Amino acid sequence: MRHTALTLCLVSAASLLAGCEALGIETATQINAKKEAEGKAIGSACRHAVRSIEDCFGAYPRAGKAAVFAGWREMDQYMRDNAVVGMPAEPEAGETPAAAEAGKSGGASQKS
Repeated sequence: MRHTALTLCLVSAASLLAGCEALGIETATQINAKKEAEGKAIGSACRHAVRSIEDCFGAYPRAGKAAVFAGWREMDQYMRDNAVVGMPAEPEAGETPAAAEAGKSGGASQKS
């Protein structure tokens, strides 16, 4: 009787552990792969939007810099190989064109 109960407990524990993936629990390797893919996507988007890598790092400080740079570099090579023209990001809706130009020039105002 004792061996049957022990066997039954081991089999039920094994079946519960086998179903962990069905619960949506991510492993460390899955999380790292997801973060790297997101970083590459951010870098690619920055390059396509004609943003410098430094601006991209500043805009997305939580993204891994190595992954962002890898994505930026891959998109740069793709754009060069296929003669793709970058699409600069448009200013935000609340931002006026004069404010956008001031932001591009470093925010320095010209005084007499």
